[in-house]
Amino acid sequence: GDGLTVALDAALTDELRNEGLAREMVNRLQNLRKSSGLEVTDRIEVRIEGSDSLRLGIEPFMMYIKDEVLADNVTFGSNAGESVEIEGEKINISIFKK
Repeated sequence: GDGLTVALDAALTDELRNEGLAREMVNRLQNLRKSSGLEVTDRIEVRIEGSDSLRLGIEPFMMYIKDEVLADNVTFGSNAGESVEIEGEKINISIFKK
């Protein structure tokens, strides 16, 4: 019935939202790479401080994020990094050259 359709639509909407989150994260990390004066080929480590929902949202896209920003490692936890806002949520991101 109609209930099933709604559930599928909601799941799809979540997936699209999460993909958007991942793309936005890549965009912010690329900007941070540039402003940090890193070379295009430099490998980095990324640390993200944000909500559980943000973490759960971007985890399925972790390989994509790592590939796009040349990150060997992405960890979650408190950091005194650059404060940015993604989808209305304030997060801190730090990058470290390998």
